[in-house]
Amino acid sequence: MRPDQHNDSNEHSHDEASDQGKTTQGMSNRLTNYGDSAFSLFLRKAFIKGMGYTDDALSRPVIGIANTYSGYNACHGNVPGLVESVKRGVMLAGGLPVDFPTITLHESFAHPTSMYLRNLMALDTEEMIRAQPMDAVVLIGGCDKTVPAQLMAAASAGIPAIQVVTGPMLSGSHRGTRVGACTDCRRYWAAYRGKDIDDQEINEVNDKLVPTVGTCSVMGTASTMACLAETLGIMLPNSATAPAVYADRQRIAEQSGAQAVQLAHAGVTPQQILTPEAFENALRVLLALGGSTNALIHTTAIAGRLGIDIDLAAFDRMSQETPVLVDLKPSGEGYMEDLHRAGGLPTLLRELKPLLHLDAMTVNGRTLGENIDSAVHLIDQKIVRPRQAPIYAQGGIAVLRGNLAPAGAIIKQSAASPELMSHRGRAVVFHGLEDLAKRIDDPELDVNADDVLVLKNIGPKGAPGMPEAGYIPIPKKLAAQGVKDMVRISDGRMSGTAAGTIVLHVSPESAEGGPLGLVQDGDMIALDVARNALNLEVEELELDRRRQSNQMAADETPLLGYRRLFMEQILQAEEGCDFRACRPELSVRVPRQHEAQERG
Repeated sequence: MRPDQHNDSNEHSHDEASDQGKTTQGMSNRLTNYGDSAFSLFLRKAFIKGMGYTDDALSRPVIGIANTYSGYNACHGNVPGLVESVKRGVMLAGGLPVDFPTITLHESFAHPTSMYLRNLMALDTEEMIRAQPMDAVVLIGGCDKTVPAQLMAAASAGIPAIQVVTGPMLSGSHRGTRVGACTDCRRYWAAYRGKDIDDQEINEVNDKLVPTVGTCSVMGTASTMACLAETLGIMLPNSATAPAVYADRQRIAEQSGAQAVQLAHAGVTPQQILTPEAFENALRVLLALGGSTNALIHTTAIAGRLGIDIDLAAFDRMSQETPVLVDLKPSGEGYMEDLHRAGGLPTLLRELKPLLHLDAMTVNGRTLGENIDSAVHLIDQKIVRPRQAPIYAQGGIAVLRGNLAPAGAIIKQSAASPELMSHRGRAVVFHGLEDLAKRIDDPELDVNADDVLVLKNIGPKGAPGMPEAGYIPIPKKLAAQGVKDMVRISDGRMSGTAAGTIVLHVSPESAEGGPLGLVQDGDMIALDVARNALNLEVEELELDRRRQSNQMAADETPLLGYRRLFMEQILQAEEGCDFRACRPELSVRVPRQHEAQERG
């Protein structure tokens, strides 16, 4: 099946794949072409024997292991141990494990932003999978953009694949208070800006926020993507939540290595797992998690690689019937280790069963429903609420439209201030990141708590790379007065660990001529989340006049290398910010038109 071919049923199963008579090719896979295939294999074996392999080892199915370890990436600090555990699982199942390096990304160590480099990592991973001999691949990722990049690559490369995540860090303790990255990073920094804590305490808490290796300990982007990967079925069941430093994480890696060998023998590819039904399940879980807004972009990009389009309007309708059930920061109070102790993702999936496609196939050969039924059922846990007593009555994310966002915008309503969900205020405009840094804390800034902070030119092209700067800081003079939240609007993103009444992903972005680029200081902006509305109260004739006078001189700096590729190929937020050349013609839209009633 080609990536852009889907129908309304789950056409493929592991049994059908097995019936196709798939045989592993090992070192014969994707031979370098010298015009003589026998010589190509002879030469390849000669060189790899320099690594000490025997003919017996080289006769087995080859399982590639994408190694994303880096000294810059604390989220991946446990990767070397995971690689060894995956290797053990592969060998126990009769395969030959071969690890290979790819780009790795950490949110805090990527200039200008890790999102700018996500597609580069996807290209790197995809082409290394294509180029090197392997019958299946184990993808080890963790930090925000790495799992999406790997799944985008796997979807395009089309060979059997299984995802392994590094797992969340443990929470820490500061002066008797439980803390963890990175919701508490932002909370303490806001307190410092507001002069609620001093230099000594901010330096002290800095040592406590990241007490172990692993991804952020809250329901940020990394944890959200781990849960979505498990829901999609591309990762083993109950493998999303185990902390990075737990022995569980090593066992999961070993089991994933063994499963990769089975996938190689069966010939089960990501296209057979990542179906429209699987993506509908993932979107449902995203909403129930109170998950990261970034995950919507990443899920859209992964689906787009398979010819599947995410319908924002249908997603919003799904949100209206899917409550937030997981009591984790930033929408709740707990941390990822709490969810793991509460039974992990299957505990949430069990609550959502009536709303899910339970017949979706997964990498272990069972359906999602079968995996849910076989998981441990903890009846006294407090982290996942019953649907009758949710954390938030609707899904975590709402879609907004209006003359300020013709192609859509989103807000994480479960982490917003209820009193600001319907708000009309005066725009205070920042024209880019430099302007924001220069003026946001200026004592003379004309701003009050009822205003709407607007940040332009931080979209996919504008920044470039759509940085997580949508979490516009409260102006210092207002923070000092006790202001904790304001309506904030941008064409950028925010961290999944952040909270506030923040409108994101406004599309088209300012740099593409979107209406956000026309907003001026003093304009009135109306937000009404209940009505999914975001509007600029300026006459269309005035906006036309601004368009004509707002033609900025083109930047004459020649674009070269990856920057040129990025600017020529990048798509807008509603298309996943992928490269146009990587996205086949779309043939299926999800979510489908849902009835609000439960599936039996």
